[in-house]
Amino acid sequence: MKIAEDIRPVTYLKAQAASLLEQVNKTHRPVVITQSGEPRAVLQDPESYEQMRNAMGILKLIAQGEQDIRAGRVRLQREVFERLDCKLKMRGSRR
Repeated sequence: MKIAEDIRPVTYLKAQAASLLEQVNKTHRPVVITQSGEPRAVLQDPESYEQMRNAMGILKLIAQGEQDIRAGRVRLQREVFERLDCKLKMRGSRR
């Protein structure tokens, strides 16, 4: 990974936006945009951004599940499937 290619000042973004967008979409590596030498933003291609959002959503669900386990909000698998089976049978009989 060429880290120097992935850090650019805001002036570069202003002057070379098209080539920077091409780089980000070609390499799928985010680019850190700096202002006065400090990181201020990250430019990322849409596909990588969507993958990151999906991964974060999954991690959030896992964290919520772990909290439920710690709080004792759990059910046996058998009970869950029995409830679902019962609900599905009720729906089928309504039709």
